[in-house]
Amino acid sequence: MKINKWILLIGLCAVNFCLGQNNSIKKPLKDIITATELKFNVKFSYAFDDVSDVVIEQPSPDYNLEQTIAYLNSKTLLNFKILDSRYITVSVIEKNISICGWVVASENNEPLLGASVVVNNSNKGIITNDNGKFQLNDVPLNATITISYLGFKNLQIPAKYFFSETHTCKQLVLTENKEELNQVLITKFLTTGFQKLLDGSTVLNTQSFGILPGLTDPDILQSIQTLPGVESINESIANINVRGGTNDQNLMLWDGIKMYHSGHFFGLISAYNPNLTSKVVVTKNGTSSEFSDGVSSTINMYTKNELTGKFSGGAGANLISADVFLEIPVSKKLELHVSGRRSITDVFKTPTYTNYFDRSFQDSDIKTTNESVENQTTTSNFIFYDYTAKVLFDLNENHKFRANVIGINNNLDYYERVVDNGESDSKSSNLSQENIGFGGQWMAQWNSKFKTHFTAYYSRYNVDAEDYSIETDQLLTQKNEVLETGFKLNSHYKLSDYLSLLNGYQFNETGILNETTVTKPVYDRTKKDVLLNHALFTEATYKQEGTFFRIGARANYFQKFNKLLIEPRLNLRQKVTSRFALKVEGEFKNQSATQIIDFQDDFLGVENRRWILANEKNSTDPTDRNIPISVSKQGSFGLEYHQNNLNIEATGFYKVVEGITASNQGFYNNFQYLNAIGDYTVKGLEFLVNKTSNSYSAWVSYTYSINDYTFETFTPSVFPNNADIRHSVSIGFNYDILENLKISLGGVWRTGQPYTAPVEGNETVQSGNSTFVNYDTPNSRNLDEIKRLDASLSYKFNIYQSINASLKLGVINLTNAKNIINRYYKVNPNDSTTAIQVNNTSLNLTPNVSFRVYF
Repeated sequence: MKINKWILLIGLCAVNFCLGQNNSIKKPLKDIITATELKFNVKFSYAFDDVSDVVIEQPSPDYNLEQTIAYLNSKTLLNFKILDSRYITVSVIEKNISICGWVVASENNEPLLGASVVVNNSNKGIITNDNGKFQLNDVPLNATITISYLGFKNLQIPAKYFFSETHTCKQLVLTENKEELNQVLITKFLTTGFQKLLDGSTVLNTQSFGILPGLTDPDILQSIQTLPGVESINESIANINVRGGTNDQNLMLWDGIKMYHSGHFFGLISAYNPNLTSKVVVTKNGTSSEFSDGVSSTINMYTKNELTGKFSGGAGANLISADVFLEIPVSKKLELHVSGRRSITDVFKTPTYTNYFDRSFQDSDIKTTNESVENQTTTSNFIFYDYTAKVLFDLNENHKFRANVIGINNNLDYYERVVDNGESDSKSSNLSQENIGFGGQWMAQWNSKFKTHFTAYYSRYNVDAEDYSIETDQLLTQKNEVLETGFKLNSHYKLSDYLSLLNGYQFNETGILNETTVTKPVYDRTKKDVLLNHALFTEATYKQEGTFFRIGARANYFQKFNKLLIEPRLNLRQKVTSRFALKVEGEFKNQSATQIIDFQDDFLGVENRRWILANEKNSTDPTDRNIPISVSKQGSFGLEYHQNNLNIEATGFYKVVEGITASNQGFYNNFQYLNAIGDYTVKGLEFLVNKTSNSYSAWVSYTYSINDYTFETFTPSVFPNNADIRHSVSIGFNYDILENLKISLGGVWRTGQPYTAPVEGNETVQSGNSTFVNYDTPNSRNLDEIKRLDASLSYKFNIYQSINASLKLGVINLTNAKNIINRYYKVNPNDSTTAIQVNNTSLNLTPNVSFRVYF
């Protein structure tokens, strides 16, 4: 009897224990709803997606219907409402929540600093800190969160996943993209949105761009000038000098379209709207073999390339222009991205516009009303605009098609009226500068190891000018036109997780027209050249642990000249210890289209650069310049140190560019009107120290270089390059005062540009009926050092739900330094035995304010 009592007691305890355990077991909410419907003979009305991911502890079996519903309301973010004895509705609670988590890599569980955490269809987002952690407040419960990091697969999670009664943060694991061998080395480089890749190139992610001194928007070509070895000797993005090269030696690509024009305001503002630009990759050396035709650098701009499925966009304005961009989903497989920007200065002239105008046209035929002479009145009207459009179509996961168009335009109208003896004469002049491009892409993933990428494009660049002279009744018409079509086929084969092969073929047809027409005396000269180029390229990329190695070659065949150029490429980065790494880079490159600077046939004195094609001395016209194909050879060796978000880099480089022409360099000396072929050699050292954290970034960079010309037919044959800047220092500091309030302060110091002065006591010489400046030894003197301090302030705020805004203030040349960026001489019209010194100055103190709205 006692045994039976013990057995009964043990059984009751076991049942109670099991029941207790069952109450604590978590089950899918949809299963609990089904069981409740059967138990109480009721019917729930709900959307499957609202309950599909919800898992909770099942309610007590002793609960009645009312207690069960109360329990479900307390354990979920859903509203369970009893309508009558039969029906119960389930709806999502409209509320905002706070989410937090930390992002780690799948392979080693290491935190990822700088991962982007964005609330879809809004401008709300954040970058993970040193520990990979983030927190966002006021996130809509029904929102979707996208977490991305270059080199890893994107992760999309519903916001309700983060909801927890204990408010614990979630661990989020990103899986490495094995196909992306060229991974991120530094996630926050100089400022948020700048990243350093393993191959040494730099990426600017405009969507997560932070702030840089003097900028109110992430101006693409202004931003990259913060990198060591990249600067502009005349503070113009139309004249970016990379390791001592000229602007035309930079290959500029927009979604695979080669662009021949870069700036508005004739070089002061980037012509590329950053709002639809996803990233910009800048490579100074060790370039992939799929790129050539730019002997100094490659600036590769990519627009957003993935379907978002959400309607979004934004609009903004500053004291120069206004713009708008939209991302419009048409269907699940089709999407349209558009943007447009136009100057507002023809309607509303601001002090910012006045400073830009004076800087751009200070040394031209254009006169403002303030410069009016007696009996003369002048007016000018300058506008610019640009637009882009892109169609994204995904046939399926393996075949994706893209088509895009970009247009850039600058237009200047100049009017002059002269009254003489009661009679009025007037003239109008016009200068138009335009670059339009069309492109298409087909990306195909044939299997897990093999994919192809086909690109085709058309690019047209035009500069047209008409200038009428009242004094001579002469009409001068000038034209420079570039037409280029091309296509490229890349094939990528993945041999393993660590090794991949790239092979491809590229074809380009380039035609360039130069035309000058004069009415009195009658003169007409038209020259058109066409060049066909075929290229085969191959390369292998290997990455494992601390080794990144890429080796390749490119074979270029110029059909017109029956000429073959072989270009080897090398890029190696080897991690020596956990903190130190060595890098070696090398490349051969070529360029067949260059710009000459024509002082005799300029466009209203504003634009005097003309694109021309290489002729390899095959021209039968004795008046033609001999233009060879330019070739470059470059090597560099560097050391990198990384620890606790401290980045130190030192890189020595040596570059030789052969096949340059005297007319390509824009000499202000005795060689100004001579034809000659030469080369330049630049050697130097780039040094960078950058310390970052979640709230600040500080950097200092220093570049030392020696840059010399060699023209064998000149005396002297060796002299300093026009871009010979021996010492250049850049410093900057960014600080997040609050989560949405950032400040940036930075400065530039560099030695002045070389220039040539006249011979003292014998400043001019006469040749026939003409008098010329008698220049001394070329580039034997230097302008005063350049000093400039810039500052920016950025504030982001929420207007309403998914509508966000930003207000930014930028000041260029905060101290209003009077920097001379160029100097030349001309014969004094009042005394032909002396020369007049002409100084071109930099931008004065120039503030700008921008306001943007995102939705």
